[in-house]
Amino acid sequence: MSAQQSPGIQTLLEAETEAAKIVQQARQYRIQKLKDARTEASKEIEEYKKTKESEFKAFEASRAGTTSNAQAAIDKETEVRLEDIAESYTKNRDNVVKKLLDRVVLVKPELHRNLKKVEG
Repeated sequence: MSAQQSPGIQTLLEAETEAAKIVQQARQYRIQKLKDARTEASKEIEEYKKTKESEFKAFEASRAGTTSNAQAAIDKETEVRLEDIAESYTKNRDNVVKKLLDRVVLVKPELHRNLKKVEG
């Protein structure tokens, strides 16, 4: 019986080594597929990133003119306001100085309003 068992065992051992080879090939295939998928995903990510960057640059370029126009308008408005302030200063300077001097020099002595209430 050992002679019959020996070819059966030998066949099982050969089948086991063949199965191990198939499993190893399947693992290598799976690993290669994962690497390919990662590479493909990286390429897609780079393409998407380039697309979005170009869209952003186009958007930024379209808005850059608007920003410079707005800045120019703000600068012009600031100049106009500064000129108005300077004109108002030169026009009202003498009146303000006169009013300040009148308040300081022309003193009208009178009792404090709280003091009047106490006496009254």
